[in-house]
Parts: sequence; structure tokens; C-alpha cells
Amino acid sequence: MQDAFSVIYHVRSTPKEIAGRAEAIALEQSVELPRAAVRDPHIAENILARVESIAPLGDDQFEVVIRLARATTGDEPAQWLNMLFGNTSLQEDVLLADVAMPEEMLAAFVGPRFGVEGLRKLVGAEERPLTCTALKPQGLSSAQLADLCGLFARAGIDLIKDDHGLANQRFSPFAERVARCQAAVEQANAETGRRCCYVPNLIGSPRQIAEQVRLCRELGVQVVMIEPMLVGMALMHELAADNLGMAILAHPAFGGALRIAPALLFGKIFRLFGADAVIYPNYGGRFSYSQQTCKALAENLLCPWGGVKPAFPVPAGGMQVDRVQEMLDFYGKDVILLIGGSLYMAGDALLERSRTFVENVQKGGAR
Repeated sequence: MQDAFSVIYHVRSTPKEIAGRAEAIALEQSVELPRAAVRDPHIAENILARVESIAPLGDDQFEVVIRLARATTGDEPAQWLNMLFGNTSLQEDVLLADVAMPEEMLAAFVGPRFGVEGLRKLVGAEERPLTCTALKPQGLSSAQLADLCGLFARAGIDLIKDDHGLANQRFSPFAERVARCQAAVEQANAETGRRCCYVPNLIGSPRQIAEQVRLCRELGVQVVMIEPMLVGMALMHELAADNLGMAILAHPAFGGALRIAPALLFGKIFRLFGADAVIYPNYGGRFSYSQQTCKALAENLLCPWGGVKPAFPVPAGGMQVDRVQEMLDFYGKDVILLIGGSLYMAGDALLERSRTFVENVQKGGAR
């Protein structure tokens, strides 16, 4: 098996049984047959997966590395995911931990089209960290959301995104909301000379999303948000591959429904499939990710990886304004800080607190 790649699993097992479990994963993720039933020499040599290594991790946990044939993926994103973790994802004792691929295989994926550098150019921030907030809560009208958009843009927040719960509800229909919010940000930009971007949420069936993309292009939207685990990672990859013309901010909703390591799912797979920036739960917020997980995730988004452009980490999930400097010290300048609820708690002083947020990020990023 010359043209192959390695998939890393964390498996819960006893030392006595781990060799058998590893072999079972190799069979399940390649031929779905007992080894004795594979009689074709070509398939046995070139298709049947191999156990590359088994290493203890402690507490009846083992790292199992399986070597898979690239030919089984067809260089197609959904099938690649299927080969990584299709049937094995149904087995509760296995976690998909990582993947290692040769550079020539990475070239089969589009990766970020804008990446860190492209997003910086869009908002006119060549060096500093970027800022982001979300339009909340559900239930506001399109006009009310547009007012918030204008306020945040006048405060200087770079990316003003729909909350991931905003879709095509009656209280703020997609077409009406996007038109009003985009116009509000453009007007604020004309007043301030800034290049803030409104980021609408694309969600629905493939046909609905295609219509949403058409509308966004007509209105001059430059960045969109997608929940890849809800609408399909292959769909996000296809949009990027078809020259969407807008940067993609990937949201992690539904990303906890599978046993896939966050550093792999959000840090590598989302990036590989075309996300220019990836939102994920930061440590110390509403979710339970550790500093170690967040650090590994951010490093996977930014590290050199063949010809795949780096993507922005976007730590989020209950972040407070008074943690800005802590997060900048932790992540450095290549980060987008997303703060929502902590800004809204200012009430009538929302504009002032938003401006303070922007100023603190700019000052902290210059240290």
C-alpha cells in the first residue's frame, strides 16, 4: 500500500484485547469483511487497511494508528470522512483523534480560500487581532438587528455575525434581514471609513443555501457563516471549491455529537474543507474545553500544512470583555475575539462598551 495515509484513534480496551480491537477497526474502515473472506490478492495488498502501531495512553486507553489506502477515498470529501470514521463512529469505545496525510493528498482539498491573510485584507487589519460579535437574541425583527449591526460597525467591530440561531424565521426572514443588515454596515462604514463586515448565517437545505448565496452576492456580502455539522461538511467544501467569493466563518454547532477530537474536527477538518475562520468553545467559558485542547486546536488552524492556507481561530462561548488581554496573551495576534453576551449586558451603554472592546483588542494586540 504505497499511496496511503494514517488515521489515529484513541481506543478504550484492555491490554489483552487491544490487538483484536485494532484489527477490527482496520477491517471495518476498509473492507467490512473478515480478513479470511478477502481472497483477491490486489484487494488484500492495496485496499485492506493495516494496523500501523498500538501505543498505551494509560487507564485502558490506547492510541491505534491505521494505514488506509487513498484510493478508497476517491479524493471526495464525504467519502474521505466515511473512510476515517464511518461505521467505527458507532462504536462507543473509539475516538477519532487525528489524521496524517502526504502533501499530494492535501492538494485534493481546497482549504481556506481567504485564510488569515485574506480576512485581514477584507477588514483592513494587517497586523492586529480581529474583533467579532453576534446579533442576538432570536425574536428581534430585521430592523432591530440592522440597528444593532450599525451600532457595532460604528464601534469598529470587524465581523458582525448572525447568531447561529438566526435562520429564516418569520420574525427576521433571511432575505429581509441580510438586506437591512448589510445596508446598515455599509452606511456605518461610509461614515467611519472602516471596513467592518456583516456575516449572515447560511442554513437550510442545499437548494435553500444556493439561493441564500445568490442573494448575498447580489448584496455585496463579503463573509458568510456556515454550521458544517448541520448543513454538511461536504457542502461547505463544495462552496469553497466553486469559488464562493466570500470568506467562510465555520460555526461548531452540533460538533459535539460525534466522538471526534476537537483539535482534529475544528482545527484540521474544518480548515481542510474550506473554512477561513473557525469558531470554537474557549476554555473558561460556557463549555468545558481545556487550555490544552484550545491551544492544540488553534495551532492546527495556523500551523504550516502543505499548501493549505492557515485559518483564524475564533475562541468564543461566554467570553467576557475583561478577559481580552488574557486571551491575547494566550493566542497572540492571529486570532478573532468573539464576544457577545458580555457586550449586551451593557444595556444602553452597548455602543460605549463595544468601542472599549475594540480599543482594548487593538491596544493589547500591539503589546
